[in-house]
Amino acid sequence: MMPNVICMKWGRRYPAEYVNRLHRMVQRQLALEHRFVCLTDDARGIGPGIETLPLPDFPVARARRSVPWRKVGLFEPRLHDLSGTALFLDLDLVIVDGLDPFFAHRPGEFCIIPGWARSHRGNSSVFRFEVGGLPEVAARFRAHPEAVVERWRGDQEFVCDLLGDRLSFWPRGWCRSFKHDCLRGRWLDWALPPRLPAEARVVVFHGRPKPPDASAGFWRDRGWRVRGARWIVRHWGASGPSITE
Repeated sequence: MMPNVICMKWGRRYPAEYVNRLHRMVQRQLALEHRFVCLTDDARGIGPGIETLPLPDFPVARARRSVPWRKVGLFEPRLHDLSGTALFLDLDLVIVDGLDPFFAHRPGEFCIIPGWARSHRGNSSVFRFEVGGLPEVAARFRAHPEAVVERWRGDQEFVCDLLGDRLSFWPRGWCRSFKHDCLRGRWLDWALPPRLPAEARVVVFHGRPKPPDASAGFWRDRGWRVRGARWIVRHWGASGPSITE
């Protein structure tokens, strides 16, 4: 059965070019024949070769949509006509090495990034699941959506707590945090470019900066410049739209 690579885009947070760049990176770094699908509420600007399908119809209040609770809809018993193994990828990441090992590692298990912070057991920027294989996740959310969002800060905490001992993790070196693993510290960042850890396959840009800011060497939240990263230019692109406000 052909494996799936899935991403999601909703609202105005990310422009379509993030989907297009992700697709190009996957095409370069995944040798397995696969189906690339973007679940979205707006397919405008998404390039050819990318299959677009509607977002799962999921009970997320408008006020909560800035937090990625919509990811929980991936665990519905039926997800359009998708079946088999699926690798989910966030839009704000840079793929720097082959993705094929993500399909070979612990086949059949739910795999997720081990959390970088002590308060986070796992990070859902890159996870693999069997479509329809964990319906209790979506069912629990559907039964008490407001209670869930009041208790848990986001989808990854909810999913990790619910699955408990059924979680498996990627090898720690595969998915690295740009902020935690690539930056060197404020003053060193003035002099030296962000490093690319040797074992990294995916670099995750959770929070800020995002890839276009980091490739240019400007972190808008901090209002100060760091050295631009050539490896981001090589893998993600030299320039492009940052996230909209």
